[in-house]
Amino acid sequence: MTLGMGKRQISKIIWLETILIGIISLVVGLIVGVFGSQFMSILVAKMFEADMSKFQFVFSEAACVKTCVYFAIMYILVLIFNTISISRYKLIDLITATKKNEQIKLKNPVLCIIVFIMAVIMLIYAYYKVTIGVHTLTTAEKIFPIIIIGTIATFLVFWSLSGFILRLVQARPKIYLKNTNMFVLRQLNNKINTTVVSMTVICLMLFMTITILSSALSLRNTMQKDLKEMTPVDINLYKKANIPFDDNDYTDIAKDDSRITVQETLKKYNFDLNKLKDVVEIPIYATDELTWADTLGDTFKEAKATFSMLRYDTAEEIIKVSDYNKIAKLYGIQEYNLNDNEYMILCDFDNMKSLRDKALAQNTQIEIAGQKYYPKYKNCQSGYIYMSTSHVNVGIILVPDSCNLTEDMKETTFLAANYNVNTEEEKQEIEDILTSDESEFINNLNKNQIYLTGLSKISIIESSVGLATIIVFVAIYLGIIFLIASSAILALKQLTESSDNKERYVILRKIGADEKMINMALFKQIGIFFMIPLIFAIIHSIFGIQFGIEMMSGLASSKDLLPSIIATVIIIGVVYGLYFWATYNGSKRIIKNID
Repeated sequence: MTLGMGKRQISKIIWLETILIGIISLVVGLIVGVFGSQFMSILVAKMFEADMSKFQFVFSEAACVKTCVYFAIMYILVLIFNTISISRYKLIDLITATKKNEQIKLKNPVLCIIVFIMAVIMLIYAYYKVTIGVHTLTTAEKIFPIIIIGTIATFLVFWSLSGFILRLVQARPKIYLKNTNMFVLRQLNNKINTTVVSMTVICLMLFMTITILSSALSLRNTMQKDLKEMTPVDINLYKKANIPFDDNDYTDIAKDDSRITVQETLKKYNFDLNKLKDVVEIPIYATDELTWADTLGDTFKEAKATFSMLRYDTAEEIIKVSDYNKIAKLYGIQEYNLNDNEYMILCDFDNMKSLRDKALAQNTQIEIAGQKYYPKYKNCQSGYIYMSTSHVNVGIILVPDSCNLTEDMKETTFLAANYNVNTEEEKQEIEDILTSDESEFINNLNKNQIYLTGLSKISIIESSVGLATIIVFVAIYLGIIFLIASSAILALKQLTESSDNKERYVILRKIGADEKMINMALFKQIGIFFMIPLIFAIIHSIFGIQFGIEMMSGLASSKDLLPSIIATVIIIGVVYGLYFWATYNGSKRIIKNID
């Protein structure tokens, strides 16, 4: 402008610079992204010990095109805003820009304290809702207002702190006047308006990073542990028992088959039983006279008010204790004993367990075939019969062998066994016969409406690894993106501040501050900017992680949080620390590079 160049020509230069930087960053970003995505796929697959023999290098043309389009849209917007900014500049303002501070409107400290107290109350309410009151957050419509409250409260905390922190420190002269603290605090207060907004955004992104990474890694640890625990044998098979002869939905063959064991069905349809070993088969009973509502007793109304969506008219699964012990011995889990007037409940799904525990604590009695039974334990015990990916057993009623469970109460015939083979290929052959939809054996059963359902260790592990891999992959991706974005915003902001404030550091040198004091002032300024949003993000995360674990109840466990949190701290420490180190060193070079 001083040389007489017009604003249109200056805008062209800005356009060319921005486009050139954009093209370079886009090309480099695409190359890094293509190879980085393969690395993340391999990393997550290795975390779950997935089979990598069929891994292939993948390039997504659709993702590449979308990336270019979205990147172009963002850069066009940047160019437009740059052009608008250039058109508003005046030469005199640019010449004197380095000598001007942002106009700061000092806030009323009393108002700031009131706003701060309000913000804290809002945060306490939000924290309460996502922890103690989490059971009321059953839909997205109920969760969304809590997110809004938390976001507004975070903004208000930063807004109010920025209004009285400086005055609070000024009231302590020993701290305020020590070394370069006065300069540091003034610098922090210099861009106060933009700091509040950016700090809020960065804090929320860091909060999401910590919460997402910790919850996802905890999910991975829990699922890995549960998979080993919940798949103790190779196969579970079960079919419907005692189909009524007047039920027109089934063929006569299916009705007759429902009165024989699973082993007899396998043999009848030419499956070689020698391929199985450690075979245990038991009956499972059910009756409309004993439903969830009956076992909940006096706590039923409370349970219905808390979990209104549950089907409380569902008949309970009933197993004789000796039958269950056969399965427990095969699984290598705890066996139980009952007296003739006792019953117990096996349940390990946390939400359902809490409901049942309340009923058991009140000594709720049940009645089966005219006989009353009382709980042996005041809470649910650990145990299961169906293999699964995690602890999702919502309840099994164990009764003494003397309980009069009649043949017409028999609902399911259940079989557990191992494969009597040694190699993985041989196991897969049996797997294909018993569980594949293309199996001739299964097709013959289906033709006669004999629905023999199977759960195998191989299929459970494969499905679990697939689901968990997707969740963890997306979580790690989002967590790292938010972490890098928040770190980059802070770094760019501080580098820009250092560039704008070079003259102020010249003044420090002129009044006698040595390089060590100046570097320490710079270190404190950048350190505070990096630490403030991180500290608040950590506070938010303490409650956010609990909410995430609760939402993944049955999949992730709080018991596996510590290793996940440690891993998250390491990841954030490395990435955030590298950005801080690069920003500090970059800023040092900027303030030393003075003409």
